[in-house]
Amino acid sequence: MLTNQPWIKLAPEMHLEWEQSEMEGRDVAHLKNLCTEIAANGNEEMAEQACRLLAAAPMRTDFTFTEPSCYEEIIKEAPPRTKVYTAPALDEGLKGKIKGAWVGRISGCLLGKPVEGWRRNKLWPMLKEAGNFPMTRYIGGYTEKLVQGAAPVDDDTNYTVFSMKLIERYGRDFTPDDVLEAWMSWIPFLAACTAERVAYRNAAMGLTAPQTATYKNPYREWIGAQIRGDFFGYINMGNPQKAAEMAWRDASISHVKNGIYGEMLIAAMIAIAAVCNDVREVIESALCEIPKNCRLRRDIDAVLDWHKKGFTEDEAIEKIHETYDEHTGMGWCHTNSNAMIVVMALLYGEKDFGKSICLSVQATFDTDCNGATVGSILGIMLGEKGIDPYWPTFFNYKLRTSVEGYHLVTVDELAEKTWALLVQ
Repeated sequence: MLTNQPWIKLAPEMHLEWEQSEMEGRDVAHLKNLCTEIAANGNEEMAEQACRLLAAAPMRTDFTFTEPSCYEEIIKEAPPRTKVYTAPALDEGLKGKIKGAWVGRISGCLLGKPVEGWRRNKLWPMLKEAGNFPMTRYIGGYTEKLVQGAAPVDDDTNYTVFSMKLIERYGRDFTPDDVLEAWMSWIPFLAACTAERVAYRNAAMGLTAPQTATYKNPYREWIGAQIRGDFFGYINMGNPQKAAEMAWRDASISHVKNGIYGEMLIAAMIAIAAVCNDVREVIESALCEIPKNCRLRRDIDAVLDWHKKGFTEDEAIEKIHETYDEHTGMGWCHTNSNAMIVVMALLYGEKDFGKSICLSVQATFDTDCNGATVGSILGIMLGEKGIDPYWPTFFNYKLRTSVEGYHLVTVDELAEKTWALLVQ
């Protein structure tokens, strides 16, 4: 029933709103009990009043990060770019990279989808019992049920197809409000989750960006934007700055601060991965598109440091779990925890497509999101020929989505449309 649909009302999520405010550096310890009480009683009027108190709370003196949401301020706070890249030649090799990106994203998403929401204490015993630990393949039995001739509908693939249609309809100069308009025209409301559903609701109330991202939105730094940036990387190969700027336009309708940076980072990584085969360089160069003194940069730098110091992949995964708690909604679905998983899987996967997407899912947190993102980055780096046919054959190179006009589409069709936007 609609009354039981999540991510629409604020009051039941006031514990998350308090936690988000605390993570953003506000001095809100004295409001924790109030927010917990409101979450229990579901009083929307009290929730709005508490939100105003949280927003008015001063910043803590121990919070030293600088985290703007405005694009011009983000660029001002970003470090100098360390590398300059150029667009690749429009040839058959590039077509292979485009197809690899789509195959990679769909494959990684499908790998993680059956166990989305599973924590390690449930996933790992099941994988061990199935003889699939460490993971090397799709999850037998679970995945087959989802695939009925094509990869199933999922928000992680919905938004990639949506962004393609967005560029087709509105062009490269689309605005944040164009994205909102397109969402409401092409994607059903209940197909959106967390921050996206809130932004959709806010737009339906007549709000415009960036207010759609901030009004009654406790999910404003969650992973939702991070899963939406891939296509901006696909069409800006060798130009991470432009990919990140497009990603900002998209992210700013539903997210703030690190929620925005996550989408910018992934879009930039994909743009670089199209022209660079060094995984560490891809990550480090993409970090130049987000503020140098933000929580996301701190967390990604930590993973890079663990890898450089010789930590094993198991040790790195354990460190991520020590940093963020997968058993809380905020920890499990936050941009930063999942970005750490993505970077870990890329570094320790060593450009092996299967190993990398399997690491991203086996580490838990948001499994389908992270599998899709890792698959997309490596897919565009390696190209279709660098991906074992086992992965796309499983879903017959076909995808179902909730996007109007693309309810069933083939990988070839997606690649052809992407190519057309590159050469136009």
